[in-house]
Amino acid sequence: MKTKNFKALLPIGVFLVIYLGLGLIFEYVMKIPMGFYNIPIVVAFLVALLVACLQNRKLSFDKKLELMGKGIGDKNIITMILIFMTAGIFVGVVGRSSAESVAYFMLSIIPARFSVLVLFVVSAFVSVAMGTSVGTITLITPIAVALANSTGFAAPLCIGAVVGGAMFGDNLSFISDTTIAACNGQGCAMKDKFRENFWIALPAAVATLVILLVQSFGLEVGAGVGGEYNLIQIVPYILVLAGGIIGINVFVVLLMGIVCGSVIMLSTGATAATDLLANMGSGASGMFETTMVAILVSAICALIAEYGGFEALLDLIKRVFKGKKGGELGMGLLVGAMDIATANNTVAIVMANPIAKEMSENYGISSKRAASILDTFSCIFQGVIPYGAQMLVAVSTAVELGCEVSAFQILPNLIYPYMLLISSLLFIFVIPGKESK
Repeated sequence: MKTKNFKALLPIGVFLVIYLGLGLIFEYVMKIPMGFYNIPIVVAFLVALLVACLQNRKLSFDKKLELMGKGIGDKNIITMILIFMTAGIFVGVVGRSSAESVAYFMLSIIPARFSVLVLFVVSAFVSVAMGTSVGTITLITPIAVALANSTGFAAPLCIGAVVGGAMFGDNLSFISDTTIAACNGQGCAMKDKFRENFWIALPAAVATLVILLVQSFGLEVGAGVGGEYNLIQIVPYILVLAGGIIGINVFVVLLMGIVCGSVIMLSTGATAATDLLANMGSGASGMFETTMVAILVSAICALIAEYGGFEALLDLIKRVFKGKKGGELGMGLLVGAMDIATANNTVAIVMANPIAKEMSENYGISSKRAASILDTFSCIFQGVIPYGAQMLVAVSTAVELGCEVSAFQILPNLIYPYMLLISSLLFIFVIPGKESK
């Protein structure tokens, strides 16, 4: 067993100081819009990696390179990267029009009084299918603003429903980078994590719908909003969602979705062949930063582990959080703290994964339960922080459309993340998990 050494955690501290510190300066001192997202996160991790390399002078640089290579070459890391690329290609193929078709179809068949509920359900479906909460918010927020203008529902309520639905999908989607990171980091099958996670998310979603329904009946409502839709473009989403739930290999599911989406987009004339190939390339390249983060974090964590950093952190967690339930709560708060610092739930999971893996072994937590806790808590925190990409995109999109709304007006209307927190705590303290094998 390696010696406990808190100094080994210095690279994580350096990263947080650079990323969080510069983010706060850009956002609140220099007043740069979306200041947190002007910081090249890859550069921040490279600096942290340099610090990790300068530590532990007992090891030669060649030995450190060997350790980093083993960390990056781990089966779970390679699988994660390949899934990132394939998921990016799928999203590039199906494009924006398919997601908009889902929204306008649902709004066309539901009475205007239930429009806010529809926004939540549509956002949830689109996010599960696309695997991106930010992409979903970008697509559905303009519809939410138009709906608020035409029905009389408050814009913060409509946008809050969109953000909540998007986080529901981000948490459960088979092609979400958070799901991919959590499952591969903990070594569990996506179908197992989905089934475990579903019973956390479903009660929260049902409670959200009930609250939205009560709010809807208390308001005067005008006409709804309409738009064009093409039902056949929804098929690739349904195929990917159904295949994932059934338990088909994630690569097979994504390839089926890519082929089906390509055939539909070409046959309906929605996309030209040359544009389709370009969209595939842009979809894959859109995953570049996430892929590089996974690579750099795995290299940094390999050096931290060798120097005794994880042993020190685990020892601290054991002193604070007693027993299995305490360990699960500690795991959730760990990834939540990482998310508050990085404003990126995928990065938070990737950073927390190695520590959470050791916590699972020490506390006897099953891999699917650990993956569910990591993904759920990261989505809870990411869904409510005012400087997160989800909130910033929602606000900026609404403002561009002439709807003056702030993050602090939307925060009280983020019903789903709050319900998800309650559901998660019940999951930890009321529903016992099976011992890990």
